[in-house]
Amino acid sequence: MIEELFQIERDAFKDSPIHRLDARVKIAIAFAAIIALVAVPYSPMIYTVGAIFFAFFCVLWACTRLSPVIYLKRALAIIPLWGVIIFFQIFLKNKYYTTYDVVMSLPFGINIYAQSIEFAFILFVKFVVCISFIILLSSTTKMQDMLEGGARMGLPAEFALALGMMIRYLFVFGYMFRKINETLKTKCFDAFDRHLSYQYRLRQLGYMIGTMFIRSYEQGERVYTSMLCRGYGRESYLFVAKKGLKGGEWAFLSISLVFIIAIPVAVWLTSFHMF
Repeated sequence: MIEELFQIERDAFKDSPIHRLDARVKIAIAFAAIIALVAVPYSPMIYTVGAIFFAFFCVLWACTRLSPVIYLKRALAIIPLWGVIIFFQIFLKNKYYTTYDVVMSLPFGINIYAQSIEFAFILFVKFVVCISFIILLSSTTKMQDMLEGGARMGLPAEFALALGMMIRYLFVFGYMFRKINETLKTKCFDAFDRHLSYQYRLRQLGYMIGTMFIRSYEQGERVYTSMLCRGYGRESYLFVAKKGLKGGEWAFLSISLVFIIAIPVAVWLTSFHMF
C-alpha cells in the first residue's frame, strides 16, 4: 500500500495532455461525473449512462499514456472493499422497489430477491464509474497541484493548510515505513514465514508498529516546534497564487461539463418517451 502511494505520485509526474491540464479542470470533471451518476435514478437507464461515462473515461485514460494495467490494479485494490457492501444488497429490501420476488431461500430466513440483485448491479455500475474518475484524477494530478487547485476553487484556508501538512508528511511516514521494512528484510525477517513461531512474528510486528508511532510522534514534535519558530499560529494559511485557466482548458472543461450533463438528461428523456 505504501509503495502504491509512491507509484501514484510518480505517475502524476509523467507528461501527457491530461497531465498538463490545470488541476481545477480535472477536479471539476471528476466531481461533475460523480454527481451526475449519483443523481441518475436507480433504474436500468444507469447501464446506458454508465457505459457512456465509462467510454468517456477510457478516452481520457488513453490520452494519459498510462497503461490500462495500472488502472485495473488500482480499481481491483479498491473494489473489494466496497464490493462486500454491494454484495450484501442482494439479501436486503430497499425503498426503490415496492414488490420483491424471491429468487432463492437460504437457511435462517434469508432470502435473495430479484429486485435486490438488480439494485446491487446498478450500485456496482455507479461505484465502478465513480471510482474510475477518481483514479484518473489521482493518477494524473500531483498532490500539491490538487491542493492548490482546491484552494483556488474556494477550499477554506484552514482545510488547505491541514491538507498541505498531511500531504507533505504522508510521504515522510511512507519513507519511515520503507526504512523499517528494509531493516527487517536485512535481518531476514518475513512476517509470512511459517518457519518462525506465530508469537515471534506477532511480537516483531508489534515492535515495528510501535517504532513507527514513536518516530512519527517525534517527527511531529520537531516539525511543530520548527513551525512555531517560523511564526505559525491561528492566523496562518497556505499561500496560493492566483492563476487563470487557458482558453483551451476553458473549452475542454465546458465541452466535458455539457457532455456530462447532457447524457443523463438525453437517456432519461429517451426512456421516458419509450414508456
